[in-house]
Amino acid sequence: MATTAQGRRALGQWGEQLAARWLSEAGLVILDRNWRCDLGEIDIVARSGDALVVVEVKTRTTDVFGPPEAAVTPAKADRLRRLTARWLAEHSLSAREVRIDVVSIFVPHRGEPEVEHLRAVA
Repeated sequence: MATTAQGRRALGQWGEQLAARWLSEAGLVILDRNWRCDLGEIDIVARSGDALVVVEVKTRTTDVFGPPEAAVTPAKADRLRRLTARWLAEHSLSAREVRIDVVSIFVPHRGEPEVEHLRAVA
């Protein structure tokens, strides 16, 4: 489906929109999307009760790259923690609990996309 860089980017953006809507419908409050700084990017920042939730969105059309939670390696988790600290500082906020979640979106060749919310993956 998305073989070019532009196509992959469009698929990723579509997946992030779907993930944000899905998380909102599940009761999370979306605070920020595609937040960037010199350290990298956070796909979605949300709040669930007292927890700040940093969400990595993985939209795929194949499982050849393995399960989506495999994308959050220890190095990626460390970077997300540093990004979260920067996000909190820039927004003059604090959080008692910070959680890293993954929203996996699998887009089959036919039928509806499959959305899975994996909580506290790292």
